[in-house]
Amino acid sequence: MASSPTTSSSQSPRPPRPPRPNLAFRRLRGQRSPGEFAAAVRRAAREIDERVSCDARYIGRVEAGEIRCPNYAYERVFLHMFPGRTLTDLGFVPRSAVRGRGARTAEVAPAPRTTSPLSAPHETDGAYEPYVTTHDPYTSYDAQEPYDPHEIADRNHEESDVQRRAFMSGGTATVAAASLGPWGLAFGGTAEAAPRSVRRAGEAEAGALEEAVRKIRLLDDRHGADGLYRRAAAPLRAAYALLDAGAARQATTDRLHTGAGELAISVGWLAHDSGRFDDARSHYAEALATARVARDPALEAHAFCNTSFLARDAGRPREAVRAAQAAQYAARPLGSARLLSLLALREAGGWAGLADRRGCEQALTRAQALYGRGPCDADPEWMSFYGDAELAGLEAQCWSTLGDWQRAAHQARRATRLQDPHFTRNLALYTAELADDLARAGHPDEAAAAGLRVLDLLDEVQSSRVQTMLAGTARVLLPHRRASGVSDFLARHGALPRPA
Repeated sequence: MASSPTTSSSQSPRPPRPPRPNLAFRRLRGQRSPGEFAAAVRRAAREIDERVSCDARYIGRVEAGEIRCPNYAYERVFLHMFPGRTLTDLGFVPRSAVRGRGARTAEVAPAPRTTSPLSAPHETDGAYEPYVTTHDPYTSYDAQEPYDPHEIADRNHEESDVQRRAFMSGGTATVAAASLGPWGLAFGGTAEAAPRSVRRAGEAEAGALEEAVRKIRLLDDRHGADGLYRRAAAPLRAAYALLDAGAARQATTDRLHTGAGELAISVGWLAHDSGRFDDARSHYAEALATARVARDPALEAHAFCNTSFLARDAGRPREAVRAAQAAQYAARPLGSARLLSLLALREAGGWAGLADRRGCEQALTRAQALYGRGPCDADPEWMSFYGDAELAGLEAQCWSTLGDWQRAAHQARRATRLQDPHFTRNLALYTAELADDLARAGHPDEAAAAGLRVLDLLDEVQSSRVQTMLAGTARVLLPHRRASGVSDFLARHGALPRPA
């Protein structure tokens, strides 16, 4: 005898309801990109002595409705950012609805546990934050084996859908779409000034976006990052607004995703090189999410490459190794030996930070062998900086980290001799590296001479990285004031304007 519809219905659990987008929170973000808004959240947290690792991914999850109620730290930050509003005003549900009995009574039966706590749909204790130590996405992999980044995606299977919503939904597409004509991404204009007319992107807009990326890289090569970072924010907002607007042709959509991702990396590098590590982390995460949405392995490799470099500079060497290995996994099918060479150098830098000389030497040997295969048509456009000088400069940094000052100075001197003068910023960087290595190797007169050459370049180059290195060299040289040239260097360095 067949069971009644009522009985059958009562025995089967109701399917979980899809999350509702948080439109109120999306409106509060306004014209800012998810990465910019995440940076604003972190700044607000610092104002009240709170600690959150908010990035574009977290903002995307909130706006997609994946996070129905924030944890207590984020609650305090959001209420500080928007005084007079409650969590409900911000589009969240009451905490009782997602915790304890209030949450349980909302469903007939609990759904089978098929996801990890990191991807729970009603998360209240924070979104997946890729750079906090407790949630390090790389820690489950053996340090000696390159890992598959798609295994991370299996643990966080909602990522691509969340990021698609984060970058491609919302009503701000019209803000900047019309501004991206042949000069719309120039630094003279702003995304906010764009006419509010709905228009889909075409080949001209995609071309303007690509040209903006080239322009930022060129200016950085010549002048360094410090004066460029704030000015690059408007093009980045415009780029992600274009993704909101969409394009009629898939080929144009693909170009927009790649262009927006590369622009996010370029802006992230400007933040990175000017010492704004939190902002850089957010921009790199934004680029990585865009790569995953577009299924673009070249962009993914680039994003992981810069993430590895940032992790090294921020004192997270193990993460630097794992991110470099992820980049190599993504890059392997692309056919560029030079790209794999650079990524091996990123890995070497991580091993050096871990004081693993053997791992560092193995990665350096691999990098040199790959580099020796020569350039090819598959080499990415963004790698124009990577030549003999960069290879020597990055090797110098590895030896310096390991405390082998003589070998570091040898490679840094090679880098300065090999560097194309067009890349003024890199010339200053390698010379600063040389000065520091010579000072620590016990050659104060030569170190001072190299430091003076860097000071001569600072009229053209604005880079916090270079200035930080010079400050370290000056401290090492203080006990050697009477050595030839040292007092001149210390006097000129002491006269430099201090950063705000």
